[in-house]
Amino acid sequence: MSEPLYLTLLWHMHQPFYKDPVRGEYLLPWVYLHAVKDYYDMPAIVAESPGAKVVFNLVPSLLEQILDYASGEAVDPYLSLARKAPAELDQAERLFLLENFFSANKRRMIEPYPRYLELYRMAGDGVPGTAALRAPLFTERDLLDLQVWFYLAWTGEAARRRFPVFGELIRKGRGFDAADKALLFDTQRELIAEIIPLYRRLHQEGKVELSVTPYFHPILPLLCDSRIARVALPGTSLPKIEIRYPEDARGQVAHGIESFEKLFGFRPHGMWPAEGAVSDEALGIMAREGLRWTASDERVLAQTLPGGLDGEREALYHPYLFQQGGEEIALFFRDQVLSDQIGFTYSQWEAERAVADFVGRVKEIRQQCRAPRVIPVILDGENAWEHYHDNGLPFLSRLYAALAQMSGVEPATFSEVLERVPQRRVVRHVHPGSWINADYGIWIGHPEENLGWEYLAKARQAAVRNSAEVAQLLSGGDSSDEAARRACKALYAAQGSDWFWWYGDDHFSPHSGSFDLLFRSHLINVYRLLALEVPGELHEPIKKQRPAGFVRGPARLITPALGTAGEDYFEWLAAGLYDLTRQEAAMHAAEAGLQSFFYGYDLDYFYFRIDGAQPLEKLLQPGDLLSLHLMGGGEYRIEMQPGDGEGELQLLQEGKWQPSGGVARYWVGRSAQLRIPLPALRLDAGDRLCCYLTHSRGANLLGRWPTEAPLALAYAGPCLGMDQGVLKDLSPVEPEPS
Repeated sequence: MSEPLYLTLLWHMHQPFYKDPVRGEYLLPWVYLHAVKDYYDMPAIVAESPGAKVVFNLVPSLLEQILDYASGEAVDPYLSLARKAPAELDQAERLFLLENFFSANKRRMIEPYPRYLELYRMAGDGVPGTAALRAPLFTERDLLDLQVWFYLAWTGEAARRRFPVFGELIRKGRGFDAADKALLFDTQRELIAEIIPLYRRLHQEGKVELSVTPYFHPILPLLCDSRIARVALPGTSLPKIEIRYPEDARGQVAHGIESFEKLFGFRPHGMWPAEGAVSDEALGIMAREGLRWTASDERVLAQTLPGGLDGEREALYHPYLFQQGGEEIALFFRDQVLSDQIGFTYSQWEAERAVADFVGRVKEIRQQCRAPRVIPVILDGENAWEHYHDNGLPFLSRLYAALAQMSGVEPATFSEVLERVPQRRVVRHVHPGSWINADYGIWIGHPEENLGWEYLAKARQAAVRNSAEVAQLLSGGDSSDEAARRACKALYAAQGSDWFWWYGDDHFSPHSGSFDLLFRSHLINVYRLLALEVPGELHEPIKKQRPAGFVRGPARLITPALGTAGEDYFEWLAAGLYDLTRQEAAMHAAEAGLQSFFYGYDLDYFYFRIDGAQPLEKLLQPGDLLSLHLMGGGEYRIEMQPGDGEGELQLLQEGKWQPSGGVARYWVGRSAQLRIPLPALRLDAGDRLCCYLTHSRGANLLGRWPTEAPLALAYAGPCLGMDQGVLKDLSPVEPEPS
């Protein structure tokens, strides 16, 4: 019998540190909500799946927050308002409920429950700015039902099977009383208290391996030396203050391992570094701390190997051994396609079809590889499931069962793979990068990100200069000074990756202001703990306000595909983006809203993508037209219908639409995607293109986005994203004189 092909699933469990260090309360509720929905469900599904074998990677700062909620000591304004009797809510608190207690996936978590959907529609169907107008419609009974339904909808499917009270409340549906609400929250706290013991038990039973991340989820390579960003992505703009704190990186790793060992009773063998971000220096730190394995992304491997992965994809499925300076640590690289299929694609498929597709892809790899080998599948373990039917339980149960029964394929943890596969490919250098584009561009380079790094550097300098105890702790020593210990913890918290994730133009969140406040609060706490004057700049937001709906401009040239392949998250990561929900639209049907407008270009085409509140192929009835109107050197439009097609780019002349000679291609399915030849638009670098969208049915205009001023799109030309300055490679760092 030939050796099996091993398959390792690693689920990464992480949330930012939401606890405001100054006020001592949680600014956002996501740890609690994901605890009752995902942190319990994920291990519970493994426990009930014979033959399942996975790795759960747990971030220590997340575990700290789970313990806080389990103890009942967490101060969470969302929970406090949910527990409060509706009669005692003031006007501002009622409005807070209407604006925040529908923060759930509409399709999977609101629409299946008639009463919750009824309340959602009463509150304005999610249209921004309507909650204040609808608040007088809500009676105390409505508000109590909303308090219950928000937290009830967030309970996981496995949790509902373990705790029947959740199902009983769902069946009741409406007319909840104070006793129902108290029972809901008491049961959820009981559930949260079971989470960490459940992970511990599964590890002891050998069904899972538990691994760890540096304590506050920092980007280790940037902490070690920010100049590494220019090796990963030449031309990256760097902070004005040099970031070079390898001792902090080591401290984050060491404290993460130490806290994990105290909680679970053993030292972890492996570490998924935050965002899969690696560099030679970061790997050396992990190796010196006694870790046996770590992992990153296949694009990092492709940049590491001299010939890349072209024509030798089998190279992805080897265990590697990083060796440098007498240190060594095993390395695995995630299969991007399989991981992203679970994270971004399968949620829209039936569970049977999704599992069959995954299994088919694994079989193809099995045929191509000479065993023994390993397929690493690594992804976020919490955020995808709200997009799946029944919180992913049908998909995951079928997936675990199918993998356990596959001939020639065996689920295994990374530590088991290292025991069973003795062969290692040695690498003495890795390309510095992360799981996104094999660089660090999400966390450094934008003016907001760089300003955050500079504020962090100033706070650290002030702490070290004014406190010998802080300097001693950061260098790896010990101190009994409580203020110094808390100041160090605040510095470590400010180094977390999530603050920098939301700075810049890469991502949008309605809560970005809260992330900005939390980051600055951690730095403010450093100064206050050490009795130092807090710089005035820390009281000013770093996150800049944008025009209505504007999220970001294009960062680099893009060439997305048209069709389902063009819905890939990474295809549009560098594109410009408007949030259409923040634009007023004249619509007859509230359900027929548009949500997102992406745009970008390469050397040949201008690309557009429009996403709706529901699949556009469902929004558009036969004969409907979705039209994009463009104004630059002239006024143009292109009309689209469901399916794959092409259309003449029309030009408005003398009050009539005339053929312009340009032909655009489009695809309208779940989203609408469109490409227009650049020559047809007659654009020069530096020009501005304005646009709006219309939805029409015959002679009736059903909607226009936006209703007033059009969206402004900047065209930078072929040099977008290129740095024309002199680029310097990262030179060896000489030790500072003592």
